[in-house]
Amino acid sequence: MSGGLVALLDDVAALARIAAASVDDIAAGAAKAGAKAAGVVIDDAAVTPQYVSGADPSRELPMIKKIFWGSLRNKLLIILPALLLISAFIPGIIPFILMLGGTYLCYEGAEKVWHKFFGHHEAKKEPAVERGPDAESKVIKGAITTDFILSCEIMVIAMNEVGDASIWIRAVILVVVAIAITVLVYGAVGLIVKMDDIGLHLATKDSQASKRVGGLLVKGMPSVLAAITFVGTIAMLWVGGHIMLVGASDLGWHAPYDLVHVLEHPFTGIAVVGGFLGWLVNTLCSAVAGLAWGLVVMAVLVPLKKILPFGKKKDGHEPGDTRAALAGHRPKKANPDAG
Repeated sequence: MSGGLVALLDDVAALARIAAASVDDIAAGAAKAGAKAAGVVIDDAAVTPQYVSGADPSRELPMIKKIFWGSLRNKLLIILPALLLISAFIPGIIPFILMLGGTYLCYEGAEKVWHKFFGHHEAKKEPAVERGPDAESKVIKGAITTDFILSCEIMVIAMNEVGDASIWIRAVILVVVAIAITVLVYGAVGLIVKMDDIGLHLATKDSQASKRVGGLLVKGMPSVLAAITFVGTIAMLWVGGHIMLVGASDLGWHAPYDLVHVLEHPFTGIAVVGGFLGWLVNTLCSAVAGLAWGLVVMAVLVPLKKILPFGKKKDGHEPGDTRAALAGHRPKKANPDAG
């Protein structure tokens, strides 16, 4: 009897060790996959605030909440099952899906750079929330649609990083990544869009320190938004360019990525900082490659968008226009320095 109990306890301990190892694998896989998708995550956080631009402050967080749940549904109920089926039955197309997503990132990043330096600035449109009773639902629907594209890329990148794991481990890792990234993105977005409200609240306090902090928050938000947009654009070009370089190398065209390795090699041997410098050179080369490929795609798509029926929206603006700039044009509020 005691021998059977000891054997049972040994089996339980072995199962516990396997479970612990699985948890470690899931945590490590989720961290690796999430880090690789960082560029898209930053862009997602940079893009989303534009959708509540112009909204009444009392409606900002409810709108973000609806977009959050829409994003989570996109990832867990549509994208995740589709990716698991693809990885189980036709895994060979995942690299091509990844490169298609990388091309999208390069195009979006290049378009933002182009509009920054060469684009014409259109007159500011009236906020969507002031253009009709159905505008808020249309804004939310548009945000969820845009999020779907970014979520696809995030999940494909995550899937590619854990492709060697079993299908169940992959499923759990992708669930963890989906939930963690969605919470991170929309938590950050909620904080961003309410930061000036927090500043205005602090500015009404009696404390001079609170007033100064409040004033800095309100005045500093445009710079913060601009910085997020800049970082998001660079991150998109870096991630997209790296995907294209690695994908081209895997498909047999080794020259571009071999050149990157040649450029980073002199820096990797430097003591202490060699690893970081090598990564930095690799990242810069990836961003340059992403910009170059994005401009090539732009040269093809921009003329097509002007002649094809789906190239323009009903209001005459191209579909990418709202993605080309991050909104900071919220309704004017009381000057925190007034009085």
